[in-house]
Amino acid sequence: MKYVDSLNQGLHELMAEDATVVLLGEDLVDPYGGAFKVTRGLSSAFPGRVVSTPVSEGAIVGVATGMAIRGFRPIVEIMFGDFLTLCVDQIVNGASKFCWIYRGQVTVPLVIRVPMGGRRGYGPTHSQTLEPLFLSVPGLEIVAPSRYHDPGGLLRRVVLETRQPVLFVENKSLYSQPLVPIDSGVWNDMRVQRHGEADYPTISLSLARDSEVEEVTLVAYGGMADLAIAAARNVFMRDELLVEVLVPSRIKPLPMAEVLKSARRTRRLVVAEESVRTGGWASELGGQATEALFTTLLKPVGRIGALELPIPSSRPLEDQVLPQVSDIETALYQQVS
Repeated sequence: MKYVDSLNQGLHELMAEDATVVLLGEDLVDPYGGAFKVTRGLSSAFPGRVVSTPVSEGAIVGVATGMAIRGFRPIVEIMFGDFLTLCVDQIVNGASKFCWIYRGQVTVPLVIRVPMGGRRGYGPTHSQTLEPLFLSVPGLEIVAPSRYHDPGGLLRRVVLETRQPVLFVENKSLYSQPLVPIDSGVWNDMRVQRHGEADYPTISLSLARDSEVEEVTLVAYGGMADLAIAAARNVFMRDELLVEVLVPSRIKPLPMAEVLKSARRTRRLVVAEESVRTGGWASELGGQATEALFTTLLKPVGRIGALELPIPSSRPLEDQVLPQVSDIETALYQQVS
């Protein structure tokens, strides 16, 4: 099953199970079914519960916030994650704070789906990875499934169980990719394990066998997971450097328990993300890891991210701005040099 099909199936199941689930966003109804076809078929199967809105992200999130307060479970699709900037006030000063403002008398079970990321040549205003902007917002969670998770299942769980706003980040490069089967515990010669909360697992992948111990912990989420795994495989095939790759499904709150457990063993940590390296998710995770493991880590935490530049439309130039497999390999070698 492809990533996009898993999300579409999850939405069908949600709307069949719970009549309070509604979808709001731009161009969601058939025959278009959304910019990335995640909502195809839903308006036909559930007439009146899929609303194609005017082009006003602030209004969409504002209306959905009110619906959530009044007992609905709205799912908003922001056509491109870059457009989250147009509804920051509704999220930061509204949805994420109403529970506290009204002393717990209201909840805001709002899920905002945001296609993020580049590598498709869409240019500077349609290719960004902006979820780190929301890391310091209290009352807001961020879930970002990779293809090593069950994105449709995670979406279903978030919508039915959350009592607070959630950003559900979908890396655009994953939509057409098949999900990776991990239930057997082995995939492409890598040992695969689930860690952390059952609802929001962190997936561990490693080429280590039996009594072998990894030398570096590498953390990446969403679309960066594939690049991290490719880098881990390359350094092993070239120099037998063993790396444990951790792929969290929920990135806020940070998956610190799983990261610290691995880093205590390897004593080396690299964090990779697609967003700009300055002030990013890797910076916060690396900072907290350093506080907890200051006397344990053998090297400063390695951070991989995009250059502090707008993302070009030209694919070769885009590749120069966004982090690549080779960048992760370099960071891994620096940890053991």
